[in-house]
Amino acid sequence: LSNMIAEQAGIRVDPDALFDVQIKRIHEYKRQLLNLLETVALYNAIRLEPDRAWIPRVKIFAGKAAASYTQAKLIIKLANDIAATVNADPQIRGLLKVIFLPNYNVTCAETIIPAADLSEQISTAGMEASGTGNMKLSLNGALTVGTYDGANVEIAEHVGRENIFIFGLTAEEVASRRQTGTHDPAAEIENAPMLRNALAQIESGAYSNADAERFKSLVENLRGKDHYMVTADFDAYYAMQRHIDDVWRRPREWARLALLNIAGMAYFSSDRSIREYAEDIWNVPVD
Repeated sequence: LSNMIAEQAGIRVDPDALFDVQIKRIHEYKRQLLNLLETVALYNAIRLEPDRAWIPRVKIFAGKAAASYTQAKLIIKLANDIAATVNADPQIRGLLKVIFLPNYNVTCAETIIPAADLSEQISTAGMEASGTGNMKLSLNGALTVGTYDGANVEIAEHVGRENIFIFGLTAEEVASRRQTGTHDPAAEIENAPMLRNALAQIESGAYSNADAERFKSLVENLRGKDHYMVTADFDAYYAMQRHIDDVWRRPREWARLALLNIAGMAYFSSDRSIREYAEDIWNVPVD
């Protein structure tokens, strides 16, 4: 994967760094934007304390946006703009790299998935119906950071919730906030200094060659409606990422969790799935 990144993105990354992967269709509910805001906050923290014992991390994004999905395309642009700034900054000594791999497809996934250390499954709780990408990553030994939603729930049941990294609002809490009108993104931002600073930088054009208009709609949406609860989950997500750093510092513990994930994924075997379909739905004999 390091070689593929060098060939496709022209960026050299350390294969021993934590490979933090979010590969899926670009959509607001999948919250690549939450990941990018945490990336900016982490970048700011490293710049503020460059001599601290930071974990070398490579943030890898890939995925496609629908042709008419303007906000999704802006998120891709933001990812590339953040990458250009972070990757060129000598002050952070290569401790953080950001990569958006183009033309994501199955062949690309075949290289990314076995190399992933951390699997980002951070959709707004209650909005991810299922999904199998996280299963493929977990089967290959990546640990999951995610909301208690979609296939994350099934993975947690079979590998042990204590062996993955669950954060943020539950589906019930998301629904309650929407129904009661208690979701207040402006207050969430005001009470989260790292998030507030990251948004102010993006809004000012710090990542877009001083073009303050480029990401205006993304920021305004977060300050206003924020339907996908990015601001509400930001602090919990950032804190979980720092906990992940701490676990990565203990290689035997990380390996133990990875092995438990691989073993626990046996339940999702296609043999079992097809056998159950044959017996329960198709009503055909199984040899």
